[in-house]
Amino acid sequence: MANSSGSGSKISFKDEDLKNMSGLKRGDDFIEVTCGCTSRRFGDAVGKLKVFANGELEVTCECIPECKEGKMTPSAFEKHSRRETARRWKYNIWVMVNGKKVPLLKTALLKYYDRATKTGSAAQRLHRDEFVRCTMCNRQRRFRLRSEDECRAYHDAQAVLNWKCSDMPFYNITCNDEEERESRRRLRGCSRAPLCKGCIQCVCFGCKMCRFSDCGCQTCNDYMDNNEDD
Repeated sequence: MANSSGSGSKISFKDEDLKNMSGLKRGDDFIEVTCGCTSRRFGDAVGKLKVFANGELEVTCECIPECKEGKMTPSAFEKHSRRETARRWKYNIWVMVNGKKVPLLKTALLKYYDRATKTGSAAQRLHRDEFVRCTMCNRQRRFRLRSEDECRAYHDAQAVLNWKCSDMPFYNITCNDEEERESRRRLRGCSRAPLCKGCIQCVCFGCKMCRFSDCGCQTCNDYMDNNEDD
């Protein structure tokens, strides 16, 4: 049985659900497998799919060594692969089982995603990506908000009047690095729709992951005052 726990969450699959899946790795609150999406014209785009216990799915693209797309939603990965019949990522994205390509839809890997979609249980934990503009180079830099540490980093960056690229945590980035192109910035991690401009599933108005008791800002203080019994 594949069981992982972290931050109170646990992920569990039967042994037969993951048997002979290529690239299988286990983390604290996720599993990772090799995945891909095939274009008749351009061939296979390969990546790593992470399945999280909160229902989130994340693909790290490895189509070519110099690919700069990084982490993205399955929908965005399908589009990036230049698949001719897009918007069917559950069927078009495959994993390798016994050396054969098997659509995600025909595996057990979507059970946490499907459960979260039906119950809305992932809504609180899912925060879309946000951007902060460097005061030196005027370029916008992406902040992924998938953990409490990442939410805190973005929260603190917003409070810095003269924030610069060199202040970016987790990633080594400078003002010499190119800004993400506009089409890429539109993809902000919503699991409902890749080009979502903000919905109840990806926009959080305050939760324990993005509000902090040791922060003295008015936003955090108001949240703590209104949720003393949580």
